[in-house]
Amino acid sequence: MAKKALIMVEGASNGPLFVRTARRLGLHPVLLSADPHRYDYVSMENGEAVCVDTSDVNAVIQQCNSLRESYDISGITSSLESFYATVGKLCRHFGLPGPNPTSIERCCDKAAQRQLLAEAGVPIPAYRVAANAIEINDAAVEIGLPVILKPGVGSGSSGVRLCRDPDEVAEHTTYLLGGKHIWCSPPRILVEEFAQGPYYWADIMGDQIIGIGTADFGPPPHFVFRGYTYPARLTNEERQRIADVCLSCLRGLSLGWGPTNVELRWTKQGPVVIEVNPRLPGTPIPQLVQAANGVDLITAHIKLVTGEKWDLREKQSYIARAQLLVPDRDGILDRIEGAGRAAAEPGVVEVKLFTEPKALIVRRGDYRDCIGHVIAASRGCAQTEAILQRAVGFMDWSITPPRSLGE
Repeated sequence: MAKKALIMVEGASNGPLFVRTARRLGLHPVLLSADPHRYDYVSMENGEAVCVDTSDVNAVIQQCNSLRESYDISGITSSLESFYATVGKLCRHFGLPGPNPTSIERCCDKAAQRQLLAEAGVPIPAYRVAANAIEINDAAVEIGLPVILKPGVGSGSSGVRLCRDPDEVAEHTTYLLGGKHIWCSPPRILVEEFAQGPYYWADIMGDQIIGIGTADFGPPPHFVFRGYTYPARLTNEERQRIADVCLSCLRGLSLGWGPTNVELRWTKQGPVVIEVNPRLPGTPIPQLVQAANGVDLITAHIKLVTGEKWDLREKQSYIARAQLLVPDRDGILDRIEGAGRAAAEPGVVEVKLFTEPKALIVRRGDYRDCIGHVIAASRGCAQTEAILQRAVGFMDWSITPPRSLGE
């Protein structure tokens, strides 16, 4: 009997979790990538990485056909949003459970997403779509400062900035259109009203809302996460209003199969949707959810794509919090210490470092600025925060500033 395989198209922050979980579920993980050398964790988990042009659906289909000579392909998925529509097309071709590729493509186009949400009556920030500096400036004036400028396609807050005055609008316009930002599609920029208020996210599988968390950011003008708390402290009414808005998003975007992550701000008018992501949230949120209520999002997702029965029932009731380790300067990371002591602190769930000493640190104002995280969980919010701060206090690192590198 052929070995059962889980095919993954490219990887992202959750990639190691998918590979590890697939192995635990008795599946052979096979990652298809245009650059397999980026994913050394696959071979470390006795998986397989195959080189193929993942931007070419037909090439990926051919590669999957070749793999079927050796494996029984049980499911196909990806932890990366930009390849999730490809996953949907592959699943339809091979008769496997998967998302609707048309819905995914429309959702990943931020302008199309906002138009569909607006038509469905979902509360969203005022926005305009612009293609050049004149259109961007006119849109900022029409909406009123401050505004958010962001690429029409992308994730992880890459290229996203708060612009508080005309000079900042002009500066970020030059950055986005002047060749510094890497575009994966023809340049289109969203000029968006700055929805002010606490940030929340909701994790959804199918049409079932698993839970709602909250997060905080570093200083503006960028939106770099500094910490996550799960579940968020909400009244029953607040929780219901967020849930209702999220379900309206699913209907408006024709989603409802597989994972969805909805990001919101609670403004003076109530919940306003910032983004709908047709995928699981990135690390450390799956670990945070499991630490809080025992729900394993990765396992549930893999079981869904392989046609197995999945379980989203809560098994415990803890408060979990993650603090991200974010440098305050660019340079060379001389050392990073204390991970062992932090991990040994009672109540600490995970300490993870993404960067090795001697690595070059270049802050970009997005998800790539994070060099690690610490997660703690307990039965009380204050207790969890105390555990987390003790653990983070053990962490220490030093960075040689750029001006010193040539001295």
